[in-house]
Amino acid sequence: MTENSGPEYDVVIIGAGVTGIYQLYRALDAGFSARLLEAGDGVGGTWFWNRYPEARFDSESYTYGYLFSKELWEEWEWSERFAGQPEIERYFNYVVDRFDLRKHIEFATTVTAAEFDENRGTWEITDGQGGSRTAQFVVAATGILSVPFIPDIPGRDDFVGEQHHTGLWPHDPVEFAGKRVALIGTGSSGVQIVPAIADTVESLTVFQRTPDWCTPLNNAPITAEEQAELKANFESIREILNTSPSGFLHEMDYRQSGEDTKEQRLAFYEQLWDRPGFSKLTQNYIDITFNPEVNKEFCEFLEGKIRALIDDQSLADKLIPSDHLYAGRRPPFGTRYYEAYNKPNVHLVSLRETPITRLTRGGIETADGEREFDIIIWATGYDFGTGALNRLGVQGRNGLQLHDYWKDGPRTYLGVAAAGFPNFFFPGGPHGALGNNPRYAGDQVDFVMDVLEHVRGGASAVVEVDPAAEEEWTATIDGSGDLSSFLESSYFYGSNIPGKPVKQLLNPTGRPNLQTLIREAIDGGYATFIVSDVSEAVTDA
Repeated sequence: MTENSGPEYDVVIIGAGVTGIYQLYRALDAGFSARLLEAGDGVGGTWFWNRYPEARFDSESYTYGYLFSKELWEEWEWSERFAGQPEIERYFNYVVDRFDLRKHIEFATTVTAAEFDENRGTWEITDGQGGSRTAQFVVAATGILSVPFIPDIPGRDDFVGEQHHTGLWPHDPVEFAGKRVALIGTGSSGVQIVPAIADTVESLTVFQRTPDWCTPLNNAPITAEEQAELKANFESIREILNTSPSGFLHEMDYRQSGEDTKEQRLAFYEQLWDRPGFSKLTQNYIDITFNPEVNKEFCEFLEGKIRALIDDQSLADKLIPSDHLYAGRRPPFGTRYYEAYNKPNVHLVSLRETPITRLTRGGIETADGEREFDIIIWATGYDFGTGALNRLGVQGRNGLQLHDYWKDGPRTYLGVAAAGFPNFFFPGGPHGALGNNPRYAGDQVDFVMDVLEHVRGGASAVVEVDPAAEEEWTATIDGSGDLSSFLESSYFYGSNIPGKPVKQLLNPTGRPNLQTLIREAIDGGYATFIVSDVSEAVTDA
């Protein structure tokens, strides 16, 4: 870039997942020049990288997709209530090609640095392939589940078999037939994999640290009648999804548990057991997450259901949580998960009783000896919320590094921006969601676009969060733990990553509050932002 030239793009977007694709569409539709950089070879984000057996939504397919086009809604038909990874990936490719977005995307491009030039009021974005480009604005749509985590267990490099993390699954099919497989982790990914490969492998040994309350996904094909109903009701469905606190179509049940007798509650729990996915939480009694007595009663009901599915009750003892109630951790949803443990070739190892000491050339050594394996699957989760953003090499004013600024936990304004990082936004990151992520992230993308259009026309315009607004929102988030059922031991606090500060990474204040504050910011003339020309921009980070 020469001394007097402007940036190459108005907006550079990082990440081609559900949020980044929508951000690209909105930026181009508003007339901004935009470029999207994606580390992978295709679109879909989480749904490009997570292609392990039986990877699928646990949000209803049609509530996860885009709502900006009625034509898109009518053209695309989801085949299942909870679509599998291949269909999800096809959907994102369809969207990208349907709206001619692919020509604006650079694939196999890993961002290694993004540095703010205070003299020009622009960003320089560098990639690991030696490329560089400049932009007035950067939108990091890097997602909250994009940095896989593998525990630092001694001997990982010694193992001579195959190793795969669920979040970095190879494109070529993994051959499981006749193999001795170890699966480490029993969160959402592990729960999906177990029954998917149990009938194929010679043996499957599941290493479990913490059992979760797994309930049936209750997936089903979407019938022709349901397809017609979805198409006919697009406008009303969009209105519900655009305002729903959870981001689902589930109609909330506002009854208190005390309004029903115990017999009525048990009958209601039976209904919930048969309902799809997250409706077991979103359509439960309104006090399920803050009344420990009713939650305990619900867990006793779940325990009875689980025990009825497992032949060996000593095994059931290990699979039933004893240290948290329902939704104390992110609840997984499975299909014949517990039943898989009745198979003679499926075994469970409790890491609390027999922790892993190291990997060997031939397998895994625990406190009670060595087991030999051909394949090890790491279903050990992610550096949630801040992981990707902290690895982008983001540098704001006065050389301020984002990972240093967030060393004690994220500091944000409405989960979209941070003080000291002008013209930089991160919808879909920390402090945003507490529900169906694409719906929350969509709200944030729309807000980012409102801000960009507010400063449109100023080629050297600099817009940054007022530090007071950031401080107020961050304090609200950090003090909101009592509004959520999730425990600090959950990865929603980052506690699964050694050395990471244990801080709230979600938005327990909820979507209605987020939407209200966004409207207030817009109606107030964006007073929570400082807008200036580069020549007069604020210099204090």
